[in-house]
Amino acid sequence: MKPELLAPAGNLKKLKCAFNFGADAVYVGGKSFSLRAFADNFTDEELAEGIAYAHARGKKVYVAVNIFARNADLSMLEAYFCKLQEMNADAVLVSDLGTLSVCRRVAPALTVHISTQANITNAEAARAYQMLGASRVVLARELSIAEIAQIHAACPELELEAFVHGAMCISYSGRCYLSDYLDGRPANRGACVQACRRAYRIQSAGQDGWCDLETDGRGTYVMNSKDLNLSAHLEALAAAGVVSFKIEGRMKSEYYLATVVNAYRRILDGGWTKALSEELDCIDHRAYTTAYALGDNSDTVLPSGSQEAGTCAFIAVVVSQKDGYVCAEMRNRFHEGDILEVLSPGSSFGKSFSVIGMRDASGERCEDAKHVQEHYTFECPFPLERGDILRRRIRSEKVAK
Repeated sequence: MKPELLAPAGNLKKLKCAFNFGADAVYVGGKSFSLRAFADNFTDEELAEGIAYAHARGKKVYVAVNIFARNADLSMLEAYFCKLQEMNADAVLVSDLGTLSVCRRVAPALTVHISTQANITNAEAARAYQMLGASRVVLARELSIAEIAQIHAACPELELEAFVHGAMCISYSGRCYLSDYLDGRPANRGACVQACRRAYRIQSAGQDGWCDLETDGRGTYVMNSKDLNLSAHLEALAAAGVVSFKIEGRMKSEYYLATVVNAYRRILDGGWTKALSEELDCIDHRAYTTAYALGDNSDTVLPSGSQEAGTCAFIAVVVSQKDGYVCAEMRNRFHEGDILEVLSPGSSFGKSFSVIGMRDASGERCEDAKHVQEHYTFECPFPLERGDILRRRIRSEKVAK
């Protein structure tokens, strides 16, 4: 059975985008109890709508309830789990034993997945959560593929989920207290300010007092991690027993989500290619790493604060097409004569065309599309689908920004 492709969805629009570009399931958060407090997240009504939308298409929705709960949270958690059970959520993700206990007691029909925040790094821990009623565990990012295979051999009936792409916390599987200490924003309750991405100056107490260990004009990024990219190792992960490949990024853009999901979907369906690997360079990202997967984590820390600018710019989203003209909602400025490239889950993926005969929302001819979210129409020589993304290639090689 082919592994599940699991994508993040920070809001209802992104949920639909993820499914359109090939995700089998999404993980989402409500307005409370998930570890992305700064994402849009879902109201109860939006959650119900998203779950219904998914089920109508044979897809799944997992709801993150993975804060480390305090006593004051418990009564509200009871009501929330009951509500999710009524909505027919496909699973909930929890990391706290108390939260798990509440869920099993008040909503026994809910499927439970254990979050990566639980730091599961060995077979005994995985088996213990299975005995407590979990059907799946999200493994710690610190595990190698060989260690994952050992856990699968010891717990063959337990589903294993692993992150394959996206930002990583420098702290052990994301269980970090730095944000709370420096800014009063507890990461373990969803309010992380990513303090690890800042520049720091390290000093060591020597015989002659404090001396700098490393300095440059900007400081030292000792806690800044590279981004995970295991796109070339999906077959090995599946062979090790991973049944769900997880993409990080509930706070990332619609364009980021479409690009990454589309690339991983095509790799899963047809195998890794250099061209699909290069798709993951079309988005802004930190330098990529395989982290711990191959048993060597020596290339994980990013010694600067730089991201690499994507090779493409997000230009517009296709709204409709009629009589050879496409109507698209503008995201970034473009002009008559620009060459646009198609990001699509369909057969038009990778095709390019020149913008000709452009008109604005009032039907007037124009040379410059400069109003964000306004609809523009122009010729396109091949079929496009609603939700396809138009992008403009801005460089052939990655450039740090």
